Amino acid sequence: MPAWIAFSVAAALFQCWRTAMQQRLRDQLSVNAAGVVRYLYGVPLGVALAAGYGLAMGYSLPVIGLAVLVLCAAAGFLQILGTNLLIMAFGYRNFAVGTAYSKTEAMQTAVVATILLGEHLSPLAWLGIGVGVGGVLYLSLAGRGTTPVELLRGVTQPAALCGIGAGFCFGFTGVLIKAANQVMPGDDLIFKALLILAMTNAMQTVMQGGYLAWREPAQFVAVFRSWRISAQVGTLSALGSACWFSAFALAPVAMVRAVGQVEILFTLAFSRFYLREKAKRADVLGALVVVSGVVLVLLGG
Repeated sequence: MPAWIAFSVAAALFQCWRTAMQQRLRDQLSVNAAGVVRYLYGVPLGVALAAGYGLAMGYSLPVIGLAVLVLCAAAGFLQILGTNLLIMAFGYRNFAVGTAYSKTEAMQTAVVATILLGEHLSPLAWLGIGVGVGGVLYLSLAGRGTTPVELLRGVTQPAALCGIGAGFCFGFTGVLIKAANQVMPGDDLIFKALLILAMTNAMQTVMQGGYLAWREPAQFVAVFRSWRISAQVGTLSALGSACWFSAFALAPVAMVRAVGQVEILFTLAFSRFYLREKAKRADVLGALVVVSGVVLVLLGG
């Protein structure tokens, strides 16, 4: 198995696991505070991963140019913005539409990567991305009473616009991370990816942490009081990001995001085997469509 596929699947697993853990913070922290813990508690592990890998391989710290720092800062800001837009979509009445449109991230990533990075995918890979996005949309709407026609009609709703914006921000984040890896000097793509992770998480901590301290000082203190759970969320977030960034460095961003759609399969598995919820026929059908899309992407890669 190519390393980028293993990294993509692992990233999806860690992301699903982190989301499940983060639910335990909903009653303790605000939206911004819950976001800060991902970065604040992820910084130590990110630094440790980069330092440990560098020492093991005998590398020294490369010269970090301004371009790399700007790309990392922009990627970090877009990830924060995308998270907030997704949460805003939940606040509107038709949150199912907003959530569904955010799942177009893989398709939006493919378009942005083609334009900005010059990544060229085969027709079969494009078909696979489209099939995968369709499967994820179907799973997002299954059981919520929203038909495909209603989904199209709701494209101008605030929830849909926030969802599309969130998907764009998440997709653009991956493109910027890939660009930072290409600009940074050095030959080891994994080492550069880990360094970018450490820098990006540190910048995100300063950006969202500074905003939290200014606007919600009580929640800023609560972030440290909840360290037992928050540290677990930060650890899972750092591991997931390390895998995402490594996969971006090794393969086209669009293909990584397409394979990463298997996250929704982990969500279904968690629901079935941990929560003991019975799988619906719609869930099984949607899962098969997502898997088919991923297979087409890999065959077309």
